[in-house]
Amino acid sequence: MMTTIQREARLLGINLDARQLTAFENYYRLLIEANERTNLTTIIDYRQVQTRHFLDSLICASVLTPPMISNRKVIDVGTGAGFPGLPIKIAFPDLQLTLLDATAKKTLFLGNLVKVLGLDGVRVLTGRAEEVAHSPVERGKYDLVMARAVAKLSILAELCLPFCAVGGLVLAQKGQAVEEEITDAQHAIKVLGGRLREIVKVGNGNLIILEKLQESPPQYPRRPGIPAKRPL
Repeated sequence: MMTTIQREARLLGINLDARQLTAFENYYRLLIEANERTNLTTIIDYRQVQTRHFLDSLICASVLTPPMISNRKVIDVGTGAGFPGLPIKIAFPDLQLTLLDATAKKTLFLGNLVKVLGLDGVRVLTGRAEEVAHSPVERGKYDLVMARAVAKLSILAELCLPFCAVGGLVLAQKGQAVEEEITDAQHAIKVLGGRLREIVKVGNGNLIILEKLQESPPQYPRRPGIPAKRPL
């Protein structure tokens, strides 16, 4: 009998095998166990985790063609408990994934989770995007930059576009009302070397896709806290 996540993922064009389904089961179990010690998620019901965390994460991948996601370097900025990056990694094992979060307790959980799930090609970094994006090892190195419910788009543009290689994409998961947010972010997107490529209605929200056209100016992102206090 097909599980909920297997059935719904198939509707997104993603076929999950038995090993991948086991990984999602173990992900849920470890998430709930760790959540008793560390605040990782307010959603703990099995079905809701499947739909609102795992499947919502896979929606990001569903809008990409196979050449756009196969063997790509991906960073998940402000990943929290691993969303959307880790579910996408489980579904597409050949991705080279970096998980970035500023909270050490969360990255400690993620490091252990990656080991238990036996996922190769995953790096876990503890740090602020405003600082990590200035590292020569990270800046402009990623084909895909993903963020889920991290900040307003004007702030996300400053935090995420510097990580993105020219020609790469930033994928930001947002709610239903995005028109005003997109309007407010146009200047920041342009300054950071990007453009709005597409808005895709997915599930109960929208996926905003930015394309990196040119290198981000070296002064961006500004020091920690400034992008949120004074959005471009």
